[in-house]
Amino acid sequence: MELNETVDVHQIVSGFHERMSKVALFDPLFELQRKKQTDLDGASIDMMELGLLALLYFFEQKLMRNPKAGAADLAVFLRSAIAGRFRMNGDAYEDLARSIIQVFRPASGRKRSFSFYNWETRGQDTVYTSILKTSAFDTRTNTQYYALDEDGLELVFATKEFYLEFQLSIHQLVLRKQLEKGEFQGALRQINEMRVDVEALQERMMKLAHEIKRSIVSEETLKKYGTLLDDIYSRLHRENEEFEELRDFVKETRDRIYSDTLQTRQPHAYEYILRISSELEKVHGEHTLLLQRSMELKTGALQAAKESLYYTGMDSFNFDQDIASFIFGSPLPLVALEGVLSPFMGLEHMAAWSPLTIFAEQNIAGDGEEDNRDEAFLEAADPDRAGAFAQQRGRLFAALMKDMLEVLRTRTSVYLSDILNLYRQDSERALWLDKRAFYDFWLILHQRSPIRSKPLQPDVEERPTGMEEALRLLGDRTLVLVEEQGILQVNDRYAIQEMKLRWGDVDDAL
Repeated sequence: MELNETVDVHQIVSGFHERMSKVALFDPLFELQRKKQTDLDGASIDMMELGLLALLYFFEQKLMRNPKAGAADLAVFLRSAIAGRFRMNGDAYEDLARSIIQVFRPASGRKRSFSFYNWETRGQDTVYTSILKTSAFDTRTNTQYYALDEDGLELVFATKEFYLEFQLSIHQLVLRKQLEKGEFQGALRQINEMRVDVEALQERMMKLAHEIKRSIVSEETLKKYGTLLDDIYSRLHRENEEFEELRDFVKETRDRIYSDTLQTRQPHAYEYILRISSELEKVHGEHTLLLQRSMELKTGALQAAKESLYYTGMDSFNFDQDIASFIFGSPLPLVALEGVLSPFMGLEHMAAWSPLTIFAEQNIAGDGEEDNRDEAFLEAADPDRAGAFAQQRGRLFAALMKDMLEVLRTRTSVYLSDILNLYRQDSERALWLDKRAFYDFWLILHQRSPIRSKPLQPDVEERPTGMEEALRLLGDRTLVLVEEQGILQVNDRYAIQEMKLRWGDVDDAL
């Protein structure tokens, strides 16, 4: 049987070295898998999985910009990660960590080598990989620290499935680069790989359509599939836009080759670009059908599943059997009867408004104008009688603002619960937690957020109200308070919503 003339052996084995270099990344994990190590009970330790855990640990340290992660730190992580899975003593964890590190970075300090037969060059070839590298050394404690090298990062990324979702987008980018460099034969192969990706997406879309009809049995699953279809549609829409740009780029390249002297230097270039244009149109057409299919799933199958879910619930519910017979057949006491009937009784709605609202102050501002809000308290009708109270509360507000600014001086953000914990540790400030004014301070800041300092008016006599003095401590900065989940039960009398405080930009105060 003869080989098909359309099959180009040289094209198939092209880039064999680069492909094997990707395989070589996983070689240390399989070397760990071949290691036989047991715990105190004789159970076999999963060395390959622990090796991947170690890589994820060093990856997390890289994200946290921590250059000082050594074997002892990895041992502490492994002890916590595999707690309850294996039984080991304290020293065994550090020996395990050093054994894993030695596989990723040999004791000689040289890179790992991976030998193979290269079918492109017809000879033995070797790939060198560096998973871990030394990052620092502590001479005082004689401790060596490690970090992920470039190959280690690539290995961590290769173990996570980003590529399946974005493979077509990656091929589109590679195709554009190949066309820019004039690699038309490689571009034609790239289009064939794009066609395979589109066919795989078609199969997944078909499976998803069957899954929607079969799996939607509740509102939660309906929302989950709705979100999934939205994501699929947005990704296909972006890919379709890229196809449009590629088609225009191929047309420009075809016109340039036709009229350029490049045609004389590469006699087959124009033939290649015509085939590229034709094959790209076919793939684009299949992808467009895929985009329409996603729209049909979103508007048709999802809506049909929603209606099916509704009518299934209506058909399976029988008021006489499920409610009436349950109430009268038991019979239920009045307290339980109220609980059964409450879901079927609508809430009372009352629409009303006060005529006094027409006399309220109106906030009139044009588009783009700054909202000049009054950051001060309304003054009491009798300042002499309320002066002592305002001064006392003002001193408390100023002290609270100073404490909060002191905490924010070393942090980018702080939670109200953190400040409460600091006050509980101070016997004097802990008394403030029993005062109503303490909670007024945070509620007023939340209502005013984003907050800026109110500038002084030299020509106007105004009486400080306490909050003004506290706000002046902000200077030119803007303070932003955002609600968080959870209610803080400070004591038996007071509870307050959790809040997050951070510095904001000028735009936050507009």
